[in-house]
Amino acid sequence: MKKLLLAVLAGALSVSLIGSGTESAAAAGAPKQVEVLLNTIKMKFPDAKPFQDAQGSVMVPIRFVSEALGAKVTYSKEGKVSKVGVYSKDHKVDMTIGQTSALVDGQKKDYGTQIMLKQNRTFVPLRLVSEGLGEKVEWDKIGRWVWIGNKDFRSTDDKEFKLTKLSDFKAYTRSEEYFKNMKDEKYKNIKIIKESDLPIMLGDGQIVYDINKTKDSILGDGVQIRSSQRGNSITFLVKNSYGRGRGVVDAAFVNNGDKTGMNFYPVISRLDKFQGGQYLENYEAWKNFKITQADYILLEDGKLESYAVAIVNPFK
Repeated sequence: MKKLLLAVLAGALSVSLIGSGTESAAAAGAPKQVEVLLNTIKMKFPDAKPFQDAQGSVMVPIRFVSEALGAKVTYSKEGKVSKVGVYSKDHKVDMTIGQTSALVDGQKKDYGTQIMLKQNRTFVPLRLVSEGLGEKVEWDKIGRWVWIGNKDFRSTDDKEFKLTKLSDFKAYTRSEEYFKNMKDEKYKNIKIIKESDLPIMLGDGQIVYDINKTKDSILGDGVQIRSSQRGNSITFLVKNSYGRGRGVVDAAFVNNGDKTGMNFYPVISRLDKFQGGQYLENYEAWKNFKITQADYILLEDGKLESYAVAIVNPFK
């Protein structure tokens, strides 16, 4: 019950900063790097990165994507003409550097953008390779992600995410109220994830897609989490100190229109005057908190009953 009350207070104290609460969410920053996800797991590109060209086509280094899809890549040259082939058990794609079309299973298809050489890598339109190899492809304009394959999200329930005893995490549990489930029972364990594990489902609850720093002209510095749910609280965990609980600023919530939304959490909040269940009227250090002070960010979800989940602070 105390945990729920603190979450409500966090939201109320934050909303009080924006008066009527009708302002929009944080302003968008510079375009993010295009990411490619295969079956909801982000692919790694060691050197040449995917990019979006002037007409909006996502271009990828052909070898990494094709081999991840189980295909073989061949290169050949006829005079000054360079050719690239991608072959799988069921499909065949033949391309020529500098052309916009390709032969997909013997049929000519035009993709409107040139196959090119860049950074000593062959870049091709992602849709050409993926569709040519029989994979479903979806562009996510919110995250600037390309989804290939299925959307069966990994869960923190999966065995690959190891349990840590909360007693071994005691340097961050000084504020015990944040380490209780909705039944007001204290967690015995915690699972630590990293930003690279996103997107991920917390147990069988919300899907956390992304976490970013942001800035609002009125609210100031904040953290924005793209999630399948609206309103779940977070807590900044500082070693040997009290947790800094944060509720969503509801007026700054953005509905993405794709069953996800952007939850905004202020970095600085008067809620930090609550320490150990006490309200410290003359405590002014709450104004000086910086996000880099936190080692972890606790991600709360009402469906997490047996363990807590914290993400290593990606902004430290």
